[in-house]
Amino acid sequence: MIDDSGYVVSVVLVMGAVTFGLRALPFVASQWLLKHPLVQRLGQFLPLAIMALLLVHSVVGAAREDALGPWPELLAVALAMLFQWWGKNALLSIIIATVVYVLIRNMHLL
Repeated sequence: MIDDSGYVVSVVLVMGAVTFGLRALPFVASQWLLKHPLVQRLGQFLPLAIMALLLVHSVVGAAREDALGPWPELLAVALAMLFQWWGKNALLSIIIATVVYVLIRNMHLL
């Protein structure tokens, strides 16, 4: 056990300074980041990739938990894709797919 309170205070201050520096770094480097081609490319690609990974993860996880298998999830994803392609309205696509998915899950329609 360390009884040196000066040591403990200095460790807390250093940890606070490092944390503050890490939080402030993106704001300090924002002008450089906005102009860098790698950051611009990641800004175009990463949101879609993250959403696709979350979708696959949730569909696989839900399919493992239920006796119905992956069919309710796959149907909801297919409906969302169909309505997005047809209507070009993301909110409508999400609402319709969610309602169908909830109905299938709660009423055991499949």
